[in-house]
Amino acid sequence: MSSAVVGFATSLSLIVAIGAQNAFVLRQGLARRHVVPVVAVCAVADAVLIGAGIAGLGAALTTHPWALDVARYGGAAFVLGYGALAARRALRPSSLVAGAGAAATARAAVLACLGFTFLNPHVYLDTVVLLGALANQHGDDGRWLYGAGAMAASLSWFTALGFGARSLSAVFERPGAWRVLDGLIAVVMLAIGARLLGGT
Repeated sequence: MSSAVVGFATSLSLIVAIGAQNAFVLRQGLARRHVVPVVAVCAVADAVLIGAGIAGLGAALTTHPWALDVARYGGAAFVLGYGALAARRALRPSSLVAGAGAAATARAAVLACLGFTFLNPHVYLDTVVLLGALANQHGDDGRWLYGAGAMAASLSWFTALGFGARSLSAVFERPGAWRVLDGLIAVVMLAIGARLLGGT
């Protein structure tokens, strides 16, 4: 397989796992609010981080673990707060509408998306450290092909998640479906926050 195909497959396997960022993109897609800027921020952020990893930032991060600790505690506070809001929505029927919980303005959506991306220490481990190290095993030319494949996977996934969520809109016309989704989002966010505080 070419370096680009390997990069695409590896990156996709890391991105698809349920996490805070994916849950946020899904909710914005279901609410049909600011999907384009949200998808763009996720894809561009991943591209920057993957490129930084290939260029050598991953090696620098491993020698400065305090930087990941800063992201870990900030990220924990961020996702725990978002999880608490999702739990409150799930427990209050009056808030179970498509727009509830989705960022109301493009600015709010972009800021939330940046928070879910850059306050998550796992994004640095996955994109900068792991993908950067794997890319550099493909030589001077192949590493950037690997990176291009990894970036393409990120763009493909977030586009499919953000815009594909619209196909589920009929299901989410029922308040009960939003209650289930928000309940699941709350569990995911609180679990991620607890893991971050626990150092895993």
